[in-house]
Amino acid sequence: MITHIERLSEEETDALLQTVNEQIVTESFDSHNHQLIAQMVESLGDSRGMVRLGFAEALGKVGLPAVPFLEEALANHPDAVVRRAAAKTLTLIASPSAVPHLIHAVLHDEDTVVKSSSVAALARTGAEAVPPLLEILASEEHPESTKGHAAWALAFIGSQAKEIWYKEIHSESPVVRAAVIGAIAKIAQETPEEKAFDILIKALSDGDETVRTEAAAALGNLAYEPAVPHLVESLAHLDGETRSSAALALMKIGSPTAIVPLQSALSVETEQKVQRVLELAISQLQKQSEVSRE
Repeated sequence: MITHIERLSEEETDALLQTVNEQIVTESFDSHNHQLIAQMVESLGDSRGMVRLGFAEALGKVGLPAVPFLEEALANHPDAVVRRAAAKTLTLIASPSAVPHLIHAVLHDEDTVVKSSSVAALARTGAEAVPPLLEILASEEHPESTKGHAAWALAFIGSQAKEIWYKEIHSESPVVRAAVIGAIAKIAQETPEEKAFDILIKALSDGDETVRTEAAAALGNLAYEPAVPHLVESLAHLDGETRSSAALALMKIGSPTAIVPLQSALSVETEQKVQRVLELAISQLQKQSEVSRE
C-alpha cells in the first residue's frame, strides 16, 4: 500500500479528474495502477466540493480495486475531509470487506461527520454489517449516540437481513430487541409479510418498556388495523409509557372502534401525562369519525 501521496495543485487536480473520467468512459482505466488510485483518494481532500464529489463518483465507478485505498484513508489519513469523503465513497461501493474499517471509524474517529458517513456506508453494505452493529447495541461500553447510529443503520438495512431480525428479536438484550423492531417494521412496510406483523404484535407484551413502545409506534405508523384489539389490551398495562404509546398507535390507525376502549381507559387513568394522550387520541378519532359520516 502506498503510504504517502503529495496533494496536487488545483490545475493538476482538475487535469487528473478529467483524465480519469475519460479513461473510465473509454474503459481504459488501469485498476492495477495503485499510484493513480492513491492520488485520486488524496484528491478527496480538495477544497472544492464539486471536485471532491467528482473523485468520489470516479472512485465509486472504479469499485473494488479502490476499496483498500479508501479503507487506509478512512483509518489513517490526518485530514478529516479525506476521511469523510472516503467513508462516503465506500457508501457508493458497498463492499463487505470495508465493514471492520467502517465499524472502527464509527467507534473511534473523533470527527462526527466521519462517524455518520461510516454509518451510512454500513447501512448500504447490508446484511454483512448486521453482526457488528448488533454487537454495538448489546455492549454497555458505547454511548447512546453511537447506539442510535447503529439502530438507524439496522433499520435501513431492513429486509436485506430478514432472517437475522427474526432470530435477534429473541435476543437477551432489550436494546437489540428494540432496534430489531425498527428493522422488522421496515420489512412489514416493504413486503408486507404477515410474520413481521405478528412479531410486532407479540412485542407489545415484551418485558421491556422501550421494546413495547417501539412496537406500538411501528404498528401505528403502519396503520395495521388487525393490531387494534392488542393495542386496546395495552391500554391497561401497568406502565404509563406503554399505555400512552398504545393510545397514540390507535389514534394513527384511525379505527373508530377504538374510541370506546380509549374512553374507558381515560375514566380510570391516574397519570396526568397519559390522560392528555388519551384525550388527544379520543378527540382525533372522533373528528375522523365525524368527517367520514359527512
